[in-house]
Amino acid sequence: MAVNKIYADPKAALAGLLRDGMTIMSGGFGLCGIPEKLIAAIADSGVKGLTVISNNCGVDDFGLGILLKRGQIDRMVSSYVGENRLFEQLYLAGKLQLEFNPQGTLAERIRAGGAGIPAFFTKTGVGTLVAVGKETRDFDGETYVMERGLTADLAIVKAWKGDAEGNLMYRRTARNFNPMMATAGRFTAVEVEELVEVGSLDKDAIHTPGIYVDALVLGQDYDKRIEQLTTRPRVAEGTAA
Repeated sequence: MAVNKIYADPKAALAGLLRDGMTIMSGGFGLCGIPEKLIAAIADSGVKGLTVISNNCGVDDFGLGILLKRGQIDRMVSSYVGENRLFEQLYLAGKLQLEFNPQGTLAERIRAGGAGIPAFFTKTGVGTLVAVGKETRDFDGETYVMERGLTADLAIVKAWKGDAEGNLMYRRTARNFNPMMATAGRFTAVEVEELVEVGSLDKDAIHTPGIYVDALVLGQDYDKRIEQLTTRPRVAEGTAA
């Protein structure tokens, strides 16, 4: 019997899943490919004491920054948080726990968790604060540090296109942390910009197979922001560039 994965809205998709103290993975890179509708539903639920695994924490008034502003996040596992002033203030005041990771290490920890790999060794971070308290081992005369794979109670993901079976395609830079997080959540909820008929996606272009997806919602009215808009002055018409 076919399983219905399509829900009317993000609140319905997350019904019965959210609880205080849970761990959530949230896809995206900067403000690109973030599951903003699912984040808003989590914010509205009032759940707190969250551990959030995400490359960054949005900006002060958007994305995961909303959860931060409402005091719903206790701990972040991230690689870059430089665009969020509130994050800095909370961390320096001792009100927010932070586990920093080199970006590639964070990506591999999530991929490993989704693949059922409990730990792996990498040279990144050897001899730095990143390796403090972690097991190291020598291979072929080189020292490596052990990193644990990451999983979460819930993974929230943003995709470009999806079908009713949960097969997903991501658009360009939005194919960042989303595909690996989709595999590493005990429950994976996805919002898509376009919901298409089963069979209409090019099978060779599917980035996440539907087997990883538990819930799917069609998002609308996306606010596609740019974190740092940098432009150069327009050259007056008729003058040399």
